[in-house]
Amino acid sequence: MKIFQESLVLQQRRRGFHLITAEVLQVIPQLRDIRVGMCQVFIQHTSASLTINENADPTVRKDFEMYFSKAVPENDPDYEHDDEGPDDMPAHLKAAMLGSSVMIPVRNGNFAFGTWQGIYLCEHRNYGGNRRLVITVWGE
Repeated sequence: MKIFQESLVLQQRRRGFHLITAEVLQVIPQLRDIRVGMCQVFIQHTSASLTINENADPTVRKDFEMYFSKAVPENDPDYEHDDEGPDDMPAHLKAAMLGSSVMIPVRNGNFAFGTWQGIYLCEHRNYGGNRRLVITVWGE
């Protein structure tokens, strides 16, 4: 069994859904040595999230942002937590809905994605800053 872990700092991105698969793969060259295993990608933040979805058509990412902006609106007078502005509490709610990690099977040194799948950074803040990820891989 091989186990390794790397950190990745993603540069600040605008609010929205961003493909980060290539950046994740870049920091884990050891992946090519795993015949069968798993990879967990974890984000160390409470106002951004991760998910796996469509990696080809950019309109999917635009529609994700549109949907979540409607589902969890800003400036709701019922929010008590607004220390960092009107996007603060909605960002926490969106992150809770999508989650802080993704698991990806590894097969023959590559992610075993289905067709058109990739890892999204879901940036829920207008100015979220850099985002830190912990990437853990294990397998044979």
